[in-house]
Amino acid sequence: MQSAQRTVLVVDDEDVIRETVWEILTEEGYRVIAALDGSEVMSLVAKEEPDVILLDVWMPEMDGIVLLKKIRREHPEARVIMISGHGSIHTAVTATKLGAFDFLEKPLSLDGLLATIERACGDARREVSTGEERPHAPGSRGAGRPSYPSGSPGNGAGAAPQKTLKKSVVACGLGLHSGVSTGVILHPLPENSGIHFGGISGDATVPAHLDYVRSTDFATSLQRDGVVVGTVEHLLAALHSYGITNLLIKMYGEIPIMDGSAIEFCRLIEEAGVEDQQGKRPEIVIDRTLRVVGDGEEEIVIEPADGFTVHYRLQYPNPVGTQEYTYVDKGADSFRDEIAPARTFGFLRDFEKLERLGLIKGGRLGNCILIDDERVINTALRFDDEFVRHKILDIVGDFSLIARPVRGRVTAKMTGHADNIALLRQVAETYCGVGAAEEIPPAAGSPSP
Repeated sequence: MQSAQRTVLVVDDEDVIRETVWEILTEEGYRVIAALDGSEVMSLVAKEEPDVILLDVWMPEMDGIVLLKKIRREHPEARVIMISGHGSIHTAVTATKLGAFDFLEKPLSLDGLLATIERACGDARREVSTGEERPHAPGSRGAGRPSYPSGSPGNGAGAAPQKTLKKSVVACGLGLHSGVSTGVILHPLPENSGIHFGGISGDATVPAHLDYVRSTDFATSLQRDGVVVGTVEHLLAALHSYGITNLLIKMYGEIPIMDGSAIEFCRLIEEAGVEDQQGKRPEIVIDRTLRVVGDGEEEIVIEPADGFTVHYRLQYPNPVGTQEYTYVDKGADSFRDEIAPARTFGFLRDFEKLERLGLIKGGRLGNCILIDDERVINTALRFDDEFVRHKILDIVGDFSLIARPVRGRVTAKMTGHADNIALLRQVAETYCGVGAAEEIPPAAGSPSP
């Protein structure tokens, strides 16, 4: 039961939704009031001062988005959770931009709903997905609440503060491989929650953790309990470099490619602002050499160092040639200036092959560097060595999947995501000793496996 009773206003024209949500929330200790359309909402908000407003998008009398604008204008502190049976990532993005706390898709997962209401109330007790059975709204998937890894004690003395964002922010774009118009909504989470990806239904999520890597073909993708998210490395690289440890990322299937780099994600983080939290995140201190060697020239090594450093060497035919770069992680500014602007690149012949395989459907002239046998054909380079800097961007993003800072020097030659993940698995086996499911306790607001 709630330590102090919270009030939830449910606004929905479907009787069965109002009644089911009322029953569940009342059972959980909430005080629930209800309205079937927008005509009486403003007077109820003024009179009852609800902690959370659950607001349907599609209603008679007044559209939910219009009502959201009015509520936010007259009661800017109100926490509004939008729900819709006809929602999309674009509706979710619109609602978030207008100040909605969150957006949930019908049919509602009531575990997801409860976790979202508790986040809105500031109650960081509940796991997002416990796997326990509870009643669901008619037609609900009932997938349980997501679990958020917090990391285990490190082998080093260093422990930086955990961080989240100060507010929710959104971005839109295309998925590189799916070609589908998509977007992301970044929601702050309490300390010890971890970083999670999920859909807008608010139920199951997948942690940004090595144990849930599904594929490393052309990009890094994650999967758990039916939730699949692709092309995570650029966003994760930005979050890692700004020290973000607790975040819920909602999207449809694939993170938008933006301009092919991580710079737009850096701007998104800076727009939201970074908030220090009281919890600490212990680092992994590399004290021996670990190595992965491929069938050809590929090799990636990590060895002891004073901080986190990545040296990469690539060698392609002209016009790329041989490029080397050493990145010394000095925090968000160094990443934003040196690495984040470097874009995805590929050779024209390979793009044509991938298109025939049904991949890179979202590849456009504005979100990748395209190279033929003689030159870059679609853009001016941001750095003379932009190609090698992008390979370092991918390594930083993949290394975030160990969910703890790493102190060590990475040296790589002609490697890709599969090699990065193989080295990370060695690091995890050496310094963590167990998998995520055993090592990481579930945190407030999240579904456990």
